[in-house]
Parts: sequence; structure tokens; C-alpha cells
Amino acid sequence: MSVVIIGGNECMKRQYKEICRSYGCTAKVYTKEKGPIKKKIGTPDLLICFTKTVSHKMVNVAKQESRRGGFPIEHCHSSSGSALAEVLKARVCAAK
Repeated sequence: MSVVIIGGNECMKRQYKEICRSYGCTAKVYTKEKGPIKKKIGTPDLLICFTKTVSHKMVNVAKQESRRGGFPIEHCHSSSGSALAEVLKARVCAAK
């Protein structure tokens, strides 16, 4: 399962990837918008958006790409590792 994470804390990037790996997922993490994020998202199995730490512009782009690509988007207010683990646990267990 491929996951794209938008937002979150810069210093937590590695931890986000490790948490995803523990659930059998590969992850791309974009904490800041460096260039057009639209081209970087691709077509993941799940897009997770940490809404507290991301700009409105990035949230809107994520929503548009989700609709265009037909993949689910999960909004999470907290950008903690445990919040990410809860989202992945719900999604990965539901997929099995």
C-alpha cells in the first residue's frame, strides 16, 4: 500500500516513514510545498493530510488530486505519530 502524507512536522519525517513501514506501507512525506505538489502526489492508495500543520492551498490541491485520481483522502488534525498509526491501523485492517 502506498501512502502520501501532506503536512506534519519536518523533524518527524523519518518517524512517519518508519510508522508506515511497520504497517507494510511505503510513504512519501511532504511537510512543506517545495514546487508544485500536484505533480509529486501521483496516485497513492491513501493520501493523509495533517490539517493543523499545512496551508489551505496544499489542502485544496490534495482534495483536487484525490478527486481527479480517485484515491481516498484522510484528514487528521493532529500530526503526531500515534495519530498516523491510528489512521493506518483503520485503513490497513479494513483493506484486509
